[in-house]
Amino acid sequence: MGLLEFDKLPINTLVGADWDTFRKVTARQQIDKGFKGKYRLTTGVCRLLSALKPIEDSRFKKLADKPLEMDPLFILGHWRSGTTFVHNIFACDKHFGYTTTYQTVFPHLMLWGQPFFKKNMAFLMPDKRPTDNMELKVDLPQEEEFALSNMMPYTYYNFWFFPKRWMEYCDRYLLFNDITEEERRIFMDTFMRLVKVSLWNTNGTQYLSKNPPHTGRVKTLLEMFPNAKFIYLKRNPYTVFESTRSFFTNTIQPLRLQDITNEQIEANFIEVYRRLFYKYEEEKHLIPEGNLVEVKFEDFEKDAFAMTENIYGSLNLPGFKESKVDIEKYLGKKKGYKKNQYKYEDRTVRLVEENWGMALKEWGYSL
Repeated sequence: MGLLEFDKLPINTLVGADWDTFRKVTARQQIDKGFKGKYRLTTGVCRLLSALKPIEDSRFKKLADKPLEMDPLFILGHWRSGTTFVHNIFACDKHFGYTTTYQTVFPHLMLWGQPFFKKNMAFLMPDKRPTDNMELKVDLPQEEEFALSNMMPYTYYNFWFFPKRWMEYCDRYLLFNDITEEERRIFMDTFMRLVKVSLWNTNGTQYLSKNPPHTGRVKTLLEMFPNAKFIYLKRNPYTVFESTRSFFTNTIQPLRLQDITNEQIEANFIEVYRRLFYKYEEEKHLIPEGNLVEVKFEDFEKDAFAMTENIYGSLNLPGFKESKVDIEKYLGKKKGYKKNQYKYEDRTVRLVEENWGMALKEWGYSL
């Protein structure tokens, strides 16, 4: 078990941001009472570590012009739709490269200083996610939005720190509806850098992305990677509601620098789900034929090995034959994993049917 408890972290993940990003994300933001100490400590550590970024920038020059061998595989879907489980299975394939948990916090300490800082992070961090008991380790695959939030000011995950602007960040940096062209260009340049460093770090030839916010950015992702492959996960909206409420309510606690009520959290994620659902439906036709697989997580979970093999075939992905043993080993290990169990409250049923009825109807879910 790590030295620090997740819900009692004295700093938040912005400690790994470069100073320019930190300054722009926090500029003119309200820091509420009770969070000023965390803000000051995070600011001090960030300022100190940012002094090392020029070394990282210098070393990245060797990777900057190296072309990608293959366009990425993107695992899409709303939070709590099973994306982590699918991500971990595909990461068993060594031809895939991915962003690690360490990299999400310290994306500017990858090409230099990683052994030292990673060792200290491993000593301090909790060994399980508090919301679902999933394993946490510095080298395990992680969603890249946390890394992007430390590399530029234009990411949806700014809402973790400043939840009073949650819906503004949704429209601007999750759905890209209100983003400026300059901000979108910086997003593309920054994401490409992240992909290249991730591939270098994990010795992969194809980037494996698991990042729910990308579900709202299909058009931009295809502009960057025209032959990218996509897996879109659907899951029972009643389950997603209960799980998302727990996940967001718990995860935001050590990260936020502003007050927000549980009622506000719930209202925000209900609306974000709706907007993300429609944005994906609006843009998915842009994905070339043969490059998209949509699957219900419940079907995947029943026979994950067979479904994984089917996805490899449908998307014409290399590497399944060479990875079969490792995939089977991972799935065998997960048999003892206990998931959170959800019993749907009457209120949950009412809210889902009132707000997410389009997903129930489109995907054929019912009680």
